[in-house]
Amino acid sequence: CFVGTKETAFIYAVTSAGLVHSVTRSCSAGNMTECSCDTNLRHGGSASEGWHWGGCSDDIHYGMSFSRKFLDVPVKNITGKSGSGLVAMNLHNNEAGRQAVAKLMSVDCRCHGVSGSCAVKTCWKTMSSFEKIGRFLKDKYENSIQISDRLKKKLRRKEKSQRKIPIGKEDLLYVNKSPNYCVEDQKLGIPGTQGRECNRTSEGPDGCNLLCCGRGYNTHVVRHVERCECKFVWCCYVRCRRCETMTDVHTCK
Repeated sequence: CFVGTKETAFIYAVTSAGLVHSVTRSCSAGNMTECSCDTNLRHGGSASEGWHWGGCSDDIHYGMSFSRKFLDVPVKNITGKSGSGLVAMNLHNNEAGRQAVAKLMSVDCRCHGVSGSCAVKTCWKTMSSFEKIGRFLKDKYENSIQISDRLKKKLRRKEKSQRKIPIGKEDLLYVNKSPNYCVEDQKLGIPGTQGRECNRTSEGPDGCNLLCCGRGYNTHVVRHVERCECKFVWCCYVRCRRCETMTDVHTCK
């Protein structure tokens, strides 16, 4: 079963982070009546210090609050607070996604002054791109922590020898080990990677080494025929040549 795996943890965190990011962006753009820019920062800084808060800082507090109400409250209402280890895990991973957005907030500034000098700067807080947040959560996914499915007051690591190591707010947690995605399992709906097209020269997830799970790959030549070198002839038709190319296609064994 896929419930409670590392992949589940990543999905919950990315969904929660995506909701925060989307709602906060809409607030800053003025597309929502319930929120706008973050007004708490406007009185910080001073001209004597060479900068002041201005512009439109992203109001991440509203985005995070909205995410908690939308994603966490229904789960708590159905199960009664945290309920089981699985529910507590999902709620933790929701919060980890939100914390990722908050952690990666940055300060942008614009210079003001005569002839392009930077006598005074106007600064505002902005969220990172969702791509950067996704990369951060992917790293957390790869270093996720297995926890016990038996909830005793608080979440605890599965490994007894590591239980004194605290679990951070930004850590992703899972209960059950992931199934083997390399091999077909019709019961679990896993298609496996046999027959998948892969990139022989890539070291990434599409590369034959990783995608084929060490089984190797087959190579076959595919012939492509297409129209090419097309020219308009007056009047009035297009004349083309037929071009033929041969390419190597690699598929997992």
